[in-house]
Amino acid sequence: MRALRIRPAVLPPECEVLRQQVRAFLAEAMAEVPLSRRVRNWSAADPEFTRQVAARGWIGMTWPRRYGGHERSPLERYVVLEEMLAAGAPVGAHWVADRQSGPLLIRYSPAVLAPRIVPRIARGEAFFCIGMSEPDSGSDLASIRTKAVRTADGWLINGRKVWTSRAHQAHYMIALVRTGERGEGRHGGLSQLLVDMQTPGLAVRPILNPLAEHEFNEVVFDDVRVPADHLIGREGEGWQQVGAELALERSGPERYLSSTQLLLEMLDAADADDPRHAATLGRVVAHYAALRQMSLGVAGMLARGENPMIAAAAVKDQGALVEQAMPDLAHELFGGAVPPGSTLDEAMRYTTLAAPSFSLRGGTREILRGIIAKGLGLR
Repeated sequence: MRALRIRPAVLPPECEVLRQQVRAFLAEAMAEVPLSRRVRNWSAADPEFTRQVAARGWIGMTWPRRYGGHERSPLERYVVLEEMLAAGAPVGAHWVADRQSGPLLIRYSPAVLAPRIVPRIARGEAFFCIGMSEPDSGSDLASIRTKAVRTADGWLINGRKVWTSRAHQAHYMIALVRTGERGEGRHGGLSQLLVDMQTPGLAVRPILNPLAEHEFNEVVFDDVRVPADHLIGREGEGWQQVGAELALERSGPERYLSSTQLLLEMLDAADADDPRHAATLGRVVAHYAALRQMSLGVAGMLARGENPMIAAAAVKDQGALVEQAMPDLAHELFGGAVPPGSTLDEAMRYTTLAAPSFSLRGGTREILRGIIAKGLGLR
C-alpha cells in the first residue's frame, strides 16, 4: 500500500498582488449582481462578464503566448479561480474551455486545432461543452456507444450524449466517440473529435434540472459530419486524453467552493452567543481550510509538472462531502427561524436542490474512490 501525500503549495508574493487586483475587479463588476445569481457559482454564465475577464488576461493564464495565453503560473491561475468562486462570479461560459478544452487542444493538436481555436478561448469568444456521458452508461465511459465512422473526407457521427452542461450555449464540443473495437482492456477503440455545435444533423434538447433551469442537455448526432483534421491526437487515444481531462476537471477549488454563498449567509446570520453555531460553523470552516490546503497542493503539483490524478480525486471526493452537507447544517442550525424571502432562505433553497449534483459532476463517489484505491495499491 502506498501513502497519499499532498504537499501544500506556498503562494509567492505576486499571487497576493494578483488577488487584490481580482478582488478590486469583482467589487465593481459584481456590485449589482444579486444573490440569486451568485449562489449559482460556477454554473452561472454571462458572456459579457467572460469578455471582461479575458480582457484582463485571466483566461488561458498558463498557456503559451503563441496560443493567446499569458504564460503565468498555475498558482496565479488558482488565485483567480478562488476569488471568482468565492464571489459567485458567473464564469460558466468559459469555465470548461479554460479548465480543460484549451489545454487538451494545445497538448494533442498543437499544430492544427490549437492555433485556430485556442486564441479565441483566451479572448472569451469560444465556449465549449464536454461530450462524455451517455444514456445507460452512467460513469462507465468505456461502455459508450456513440460511433464515428471514417469517410473519404472525415468522420460521420451517430449517437447521443446526455447531461451535457451548457451545450445550448457552446460553440464546440469535444466528443468521446467509438472509432474501433474495445479490445481486451475495454478502453481501446475510443477517440475524441472536435465538433462544431452548428453542424447539420446535431440537435440539442434541453434537460431541466430540479430548479426548473436549463443547464443540462441531451445532444443527438444524426449523421453529423466532422472534418478529418478535427480528430484530436491519434485515433484510439481517447481514453488517455479523457484521463488527463478529468484530472484537470477534479483538481480546482470549484470542488469544494460550490456552497460558499450559503456558508457566507450562515456566518452572517449566526448567533455569537449560541455554542451550537460556533461549534458547527467552526467545524465547517476548518474543513474548508483543510480542503484549501489539499487543493493548493494539487495546484503545486501542476506547477511542478506532476500528475495530480489521485490527489485531485481525493479533493473532489472530500469536497463533495462538505458541499453536500451544507444545506442540512443550515436547516439544523436555523430551521424555521429563517425569514421567508431572506437571502439565507434563498441560499438554503437553491443549495438544497443543487446539492445532489455535487457528487455526480466530475465523477461519482464510487468512481473516485476506485481511482484512489487503485492508485494507492489497495485493489
